[in-house]
Amino acid sequence: MQYRKDRKGNELSILGYGCMRFTRKGNGLDIDKAEKELMTAYRAGVNYYDTAYIYPGSEAAVGLIFERNHIREKIRLATKLPQYLVGNRAALDRYFNEELSRLRTDYVDYYLMHHLTDVAMWEKLKKVGILEWIEEKKQNGSIRNIGFSYHGNTENFLKILQDYDWDFCQIQYNYLDEVSQAGKAGLQAAAAKGLAVMIMEPLRGGKLVNMLPEAAKQAMKESSRNWTAAEWGLRWLYNQPEVTVVLSGMNSIEMVEANCRTASEAAAGAFTAEDFETLERVKRAIREKEKVGCTGCRYCMPCPKGVDIPGIFRSYNTMFSESKSAGRSQFIQTVGLTKEPGFASQCIRCGKCEQHCPQSIPIRDKLQEADRALRPLPYKIAIQAARAFMYCKSKS
Repeated sequence: MQYRKDRKGNELSILGYGCMRFTRKGNGLDIDKAEKELMTAYRAGVNYYDTAYIYPGSEAAVGLIFERNHIREKIRLATKLPQYLVGNRAALDRYFNEELSRLRTDYVDYYLMHHLTDVAMWEKLKKVGILEWIEEKKQNGSIRNIGFSYHGNTENFLKILQDYDWDFCQIQYNYLDEVSQAGKAGLQAAAAKGLAVMIMEPLRGGKLVNMLPEAAKQAMKESSRNWTAAEWGLRWLYNQPEVTVVLSGMNSIEMVEANCRTASEAAAGAFTAEDFETLERVKRAIREKEKVGCTGCRYCMPCPKGVDIPGIFRSYNTMFSESKSAGRSQFIQTVGLTKEPGFASQCIRCGKCEQHCPQSIPIRDKLQEADRALRPLPYKIAIQAARAFMYCKSKS
């Protein structure tokens, strides 16, 4: 196992264990199976374990397994504040204390504000006293490092990044998400500030392994590397020195062992020109299924009416390169749940965007097409309800 350091000099395994996808058994988790998998990873050198309040049964399972194997002090534990449920200062302590109880510990090594998609969510937390609360917890040692996980656009990521002296952050990033969400720009900005950067969805929930088109698989086969699809995704991330930890939701011994092998071999700067060309072939094969030839260059932005053109097209394309539900889920997170949403319905057809598009995309027409696909009536209602919940003044 290889390690990279956070801003305080702590050594973290470059492979982290994402504890969201434990195998279920009956109405709960298969604790015995999860224990075998976690301990296999631990013995291979994995020392970073990531869970969250809303992962069903995960915190309690992790706490139990670490306690009965007596390794709590030997690993780095990360969990997350369900900030979307917080309406006042008392709620901060209520959720945090519940998490400590589940985890059978009196401190968290890496604590995150969970699932920020917009700077407005961070501002809401500040109004209920999050800054003073963090300082209190860091002073008494119950939180060792503070960070946030993020699923919005690059602009809002950079605003949150600059607004506070964070220790680390967690972003969705992979070779298909290089210019979406926080993206490479966000990764590099965070690293430039000295933050450790934890990567989630390195294989897009397994889709970069299990849903690759035949042409993409063929491109990998023709490479001299003889790497699996999972290795290509992980090694592409490890090739970037700005990446600190890559989280993988491993739920089999075979997966743990394979990913640990990769994490013991991969190195920053090891990719060759041939390797990059192979992945370009893979990406081209994936994009052949897409509906809009948008590269995410953002020359069309900013839209005078706030339409998130690249975000909409990215989500629309995901509907066809992965699945309808995956595209709509991505749309909700990156476009629909921002404080100032960038819906296609805001377009006034001024045409400014089309004047700057290097791909000559008929943006105005494609936006209407994408909106019909991404926001059928049930999704419109769901997004409206979610926005009302997230941005209302909660009484809890």
